[in-house]
Amino acid sequence: QVQLVESGGGLVQAGGSLRLSCAASGSTFRFIFNLYVMSWYRQAPGKQRELVAAVTSDSSTNYADSVKGRFTISRDSAKKMVYLQMNSLNPEDTAVYYCNALRLSGQTRYDYWGQGTQVTVSS
Repeated sequence: QVQLVESGGGLVQAGGSLRLSCAASGSTFRFIFNLYVMSWYRQAPGKQRELVAAVTSDSSTNYADSVKGRFTISRDSAKKMVYLQMNSLNPEDTAVYYCNALRLSGQTRYDYWGQGTQVTVSS
């Protein structure tokens, strides 16, 4: 099994910054960090969960249009950590942010989620 634990959420004023962290762990036989695409998703009240940013093992990144130029995703393979640096936050960024680990192996999908961390941006 894989465990993902997010931290770093909180309350911040518009224009401020936060850094989210996600610590990944699991059985050595089942979880090899570098095989997984690591992502951050978010879900605001009354809205569907959406992809915010993703990073592959070779550090290729992908961002939602709404956060491009403001958010930066990164990963530290040695520490099995994923980070989301969020700058120039606005109230529309308010949501629960979830860490995700995804691996596709043949017809098998390995898909793990953290419990989420709340980010609230006040105007």
